[in-house]
Amino acid sequence: MIYSNRAEWLAASQKRVLLFGMSGLGKTYLSAMLRGTGWFHYSVDYRIGTRYMGEFIADNFKREAMKSPFLRELLLTDSVYIASNITFDNLAPLSTYLGKPGSEAKGGLPFEEYMRRQNQHRAAEKAALLDTVHFVRRAREIYGITSFVCDSGGSICEVVDPTDPADPILRALSENFLMVWIEGSEAHTEELVRRFDRAPKPMYYQPEFLERKWVQYRVERGLKEDEVNPDDFVRWTYRQALQHRQPRYAAMAEHWGVKVKAEDVALVRDEKDFTSLIAAALPA
Repeated sequence: MIYSNRAEWLAASQKRVLLFGMSGLGKTYLSAMLRGTGWFHYSVDYRIGTRYMGEFIADNFKREAMKSPFLRELLLTDSVYIASNITFDNLAPLSTYLGKPGSEAKGGLPFEEYMRRQNQHRAAEKAALLDTVHFVRRAREIYGITSFVCDSGGSICEVVDPTDPADPILRALSENFLMVWIEGSEAHTEELVRRFDRAPKPMYYQPEFLERKWVQYRVERGLKEDEVNPDDFVRWTYRQALQHRQPRYAAMAEHWGVKVKAEDVALVRDEKDFTSLIAAALPA
């Protein structure tokens, strides 16, 4: 760890942290709060959606637009411009592109196409994570900002091997950032599941986990691929995905960083609170 104890963290004039854990537990809240106090805020999901998958997303919009005779004519004559408007707070264009597998009549994607997009996201997430180190230098050289927070996506644990001491992404990140797991409780998990059930959203899954669940779901229900209800499948998979990720997050914290509790994160109101929260997670 770049800060081996509490005193080093508190004395550091250049504080650099990477937040990880389940989506919805405070990573973006803390990052936005720190940005408001002068920290540089790097969002991995934003980087994925702009730098690495922006063209895929825009092309998907254009494919849909070409189905309309009115828009088709405008596109073919370069009369309109179509692009996504991803922000730190609105990643809907990326989620929409990832989609959900199942019946096309119900808004789903053929599983082969769905997996192709999942693989695109995996490559993009790995690249965006490694870019974090470059942005530390960029923040300092261009903007004169030395304190840095990386808001990682919930799927970071799916694209690294937390138990491999030679994992290239985790080594690069841990050499430059204090990696902080925001650990949720069972109550948090239940609330996340309830929230997801109300509005199921596309997400990235580890390929082996996803393929296993795709087969299991269809076998249990006796469904062909084109008979699967996309929303029902992702609802069914979501809780299991959280359970799958939990030990991977824990291993990341054990081998590469520290952990804080989500209920303590909810009490953070300013940079001073955040500094104290992290200090308490480090050895004395």
